[in-house]
Amino acid sequence: MAERKRAREGAGGEVVRPPRAPEIALPPLRPFGGRAVAAEGDYDGVVFDGLDLAGQDGRGATFLDCALRRCGLDGIRLGRARLLDSELTGVRGVGTDLADAELRDVALTDARLGGTQLGGAVLTRVRVTGGKVDFLNLRQARLTDVIFEGCVLVEPDLAGARLDRVSFAGCELRGADLTGATLRDVDLRGAATLDIARGEDRLSGAVITPAQLLDLAPRLAARLGVRVSN
Repeated sequence: MAERKRAREGAGGEVVRPPRAPEIALPPLRPFGGRAVAAEGDYDGVVFDGLDLAGQDGRGATFLDCALRRCGLDGIRLGRARLLDSELTGVRGVGTDLADAELRDVALTDARLGGTQLGGAVLTRVRVTGGKVDFLNLRQARLTDVIFEGCVLVEPDLAGARLDRVSFAGCELRGADLTGATLRDVDLRGAATLDIARGEDRLSGAVITPAQLLDLAPRLAARLGVRVSN
């Protein structure tokens, strides 16, 4: 128990609250029988398996107790959609639009996504495992109890976002933009790569390792206007 406590402590023994994992228990699912998802549609207990949903309009739709497996999501419009108690596995796509969407108790596994729009979205108890997401837009989003593990995030845009109880375990975080973000109980110690392109001054509320601090020191010094010279 002492080891678990130490693992959750930051510098000075301050306890870092870990994120709560999503609670998902899918019922028996029935295959999706339609030709396309519908705007404001209501999908309960449906599995979308191996479908090409590119360019479809599902804005404002609700997906409850659903599974999306190996689906193509290029350019699909899911703004203001609600994904609740659902699993997305092996999905792929460029330009997936989930702006202002709500994701609650969602597991995203082995995704290959690029330019996904989640600006203004609300993510609660979400786990992202494996896969790679390029140019993820999370501007002004709210992330609470979100777990990133073993994934690659290339240039994620978190400008103005609020992160509360978010962890990164075994992740590569490359070129992240934290401009104007608010962090609370954000655990970055497990990140395999931690590269902050902008917004280093917003790391208050995050916990990093001494080695990560050394890597960030030149940018932090430049931000503060400190000259370092022998």
